[in-house]
Amino acid sequence: MEDTLVTLGKFGMFVSVLWLDSKKIGEGTYGSVAIGVHQLTNVERAIKTMSKGNIKHVQRFMQEIAIMKSMDHPNIIKLFETFEDRKQIFLVMELCQGGELFDRIIEAGHFTEKDCAIVVQQMISAVLYMHTSGVCHRDLKPENFLFLTKGPIDKNVLKIIDFGLSKAFEQDVHMTTKAGTPYYVAPQVLQGRYDKSCDIWSCGVIMYTMLCGYPPFYGKTDQEVLSKVRKGLYTFDSKDWKYVSEDAKKLISHLIKLDPEFRYTAQQALADPWIVQRAPQAADVSLQGDQLSNLRSFRSQNRLKKAALNIIAGQMNESQISDLRDVFKALDKNGDGFLTLEELQDGITRTDLKHKDIDLAAIMEGVDADGSGQIDYTEFLAATLDKRLYLQRDACWAAFSVFDQDGNGLITVDELKQILEDGSMEDVLDGRTSEDLLQEIDKNGDGSIDFEEFMDMMEQLGRHGVSKATLNFNPKP
Repeated sequence: MEDTLVTLGKFGMFVSVLWLDSKKIGEGTYGSVAIGVHQLTNVERAIKTMSKGNIKHVQRFMQEIAIMKSMDHPNIIKLFETFEDRKQIFLVMELCQGGELFDRIIEAGHFTEKDCAIVVQQMISAVLYMHTSGVCHRDLKPENFLFLTKGPIDKNVLKIIDFGLSKAFEQDVHMTTKAGTPYYVAPQVLQGRYDKSCDIWSCGVIMYTMLCGYPPFYGKTDQEVLSKVRKGLYTFDSKDWKYVSEDAKKLISHLIKLDPEFRYTAQQALADPWIVQRAPQAADVSLQGDQLSNLRSFRSQNRLKKAALNIIAGQMNESQISDLRDVFKALDKNGDGFLTLEELQDGITRTDLKHKDIDLAAIMEGVDADGSGQIDYTEFLAATLDKRLYLQRDACWAAFSVFDQDGNGLITVDELKQILEDGSMEDVLDGRTSEDLLQEIDKNGDGSIDFEEFMDMMEQLGRHGVSKATLNFNPKP
């Protein structure tokens, strides 16, 4: 079968045309995954194709999509776009080519403590973000973690995938649905009364498995496994654990704790000495002068440009924003996936930069697009993106296409209003009317914004007055 050009159409804000590689990179119960190449940006994506006939619980599936779209963390898979036709639903996701954590365990037999600590740190960081955001995954297992690349673990990025059993929970309200996978499920889930701490139990089981090569609760049948899980009894066989540190065993015992009242929280786990001492800490990475300058000037940017930068940042590949990702994680001292005013202050204080005249509250207000009182990951990326990235014409064209709803090459007042009414950009645009925004950018006064006017906005309002001559501009897509 040859590669296929597929117009996935319009869904929400996006219009995408992709080449779908005929070679499948994954297949499951509900569909298959292939590589797609975005024709505007030439960026590769993972395209999950699902038959509507195989989706038994449509409402639950839509809840899964909503949760995935709301996730914004370096260690959680990105869902960029969703489309559908009469028979199928397409999920356009971040492409991870490093394989499952499960396969790495099988290949290695067991991990070194350093590699294990690196994985557990990223795993728990994502869990802390989910729990802080009011989401419980409920099916954490090695098969539901992917590595970004095939490279060594100490240079890799781990991503949580598959939110099919995830649930938005309310504080102090127990969940009751029995969900999960036998080896990794917490005893309280089997009892039908549990909270977010079930994810921590699963992380402990995964950590145990990584260090010795087999799970703590093992049996020939699911019933035998679940019987052992209910009792919560496991051992560290000296034959397989004699070279593993006591600190590692101690952390496992805090994670796989039968009574959830005494089980570690994600925050406590990240602060555990075994992780702190063995996983590389991001403290040595600091905010650079140009990044701080970008943060400071972001507040005064045109509101349409802010929205465009958020779109561009959300579509960037990991390789393009790896330095910014490291800075974000270094600033995020408690590892919850958000930056507070105090964390920003601490991060700037630890640099050699002059910071006495910096109005941090103003920076926070200008960058915090959704008004949450803290800076999300993509908000940080949008405010610190290097001009050489966001001024690439293909990146700007992709952002322009989001606003150009009918694809005629012009952004009208009505199209800006459509995006405002959609709700996804309302906070970013900060309440400005569509008429005001259009009038600022419409240089020729024809009542619309063409791509060159859009590019002029991105260039002339740039942070450092960058000229076209300094950049490598591609032909207009």
